[in-house]
Amino acid sequence: MSDRTAGMTVPAARTRERTLSVTTLAAEFHAPSLTDFFPPAVLFEGTPFELDRLMLIRILMSFVLVGVMLLAFRSPRIVPRGLQNVAEIGLVFVKEQICEEVLGKDTGRKYFPLIATIFFTVLFLNFSGVVPGLNISSNARIGMPLVLAVVAYLAFNYVGIKKYGFLTYMRSSIVVPNVPPALHVLLIPIEFVSTFILRPFTLTVRLMANMLAGHIMLVLFFSATWFFLFDAAAWMKVFSPFSLIAGLGFTLFELLVIFLQAYVFALLTAVYIGLAQHAADH
Repeated sequence: MSDRTAGMTVPAARTRERTLSVTTLAAEFHAPSLTDFFPPAVLFEGTPFELDRLMLIRILMSFVLVGVMLLAFRSPRIVPRGLQNVAEIGLVFVKEQICEEVLGKDTGRKYFPLIATIFFTVLFLNFSGVVPGLNISSNARIGMPLVLAVVAYLAFNYVGIKKYGFLTYMRSSIVVPNVPPALHVLLIPIEFVSTFILRPFTLTVRLMANMLAGHIMLVLFFSATWFFLFDAAAWMKVFSPFSLIAGLGFTLFELLVIFLQAYVFALLTAVYIGLAQHAADH
């Protein structure tokens, strides 16, 4: 017992100790800050080429993607096995379930390289969010989702402009046929915003928000587990298995989200290309 509690009665001393314990508990637990999620530069700081932890993860996962594909197809077999088999399953999925399903066989084959690149880039960059030691998807920051959205935006507008010419494509995209002329005053701005502004915006925000939300949830679950085990009062340690189980369960859910976000991004890219190609038919 400390000097301050030595002269107190036993109940008063115990009350003071509980108060100190609660005060210490509150002092030791800190909500994560933005720098915990997005730390400052770690390489080339102060130069135009500075790299923070998130950029290094992005570069790492890009090399992993390229390395996996090179290893899978370095000596392709007619009957695939091992890594080649896994890679071919992924490529066939993109080809048949996205490209050909949305665009048809001929057009799907034409744009398959672009859509497959988008799918696997999103997939691998997302996957780092559940890799121990990396623990975050670089798509959780707006830069990479924005780049991918711009690529999709340029692709579908290129398809439309190439087929119809700029003016015809713009008119076909924003003018709704067979409506009273007075409604065009309302519909043309709505169609313009929907087609040329909201599409890249929603592609960007959907991917970034989902991966950032998943990262925050995993951080909170596993930080809570660490806190309950090592920093909290003894009676709070009983909560650590629950937060750990919740974290592991959410990790499995995040694996599903990782795949779904890659699928949705690639699928919408294909849909937008299809809409641009048939802009005059709506």
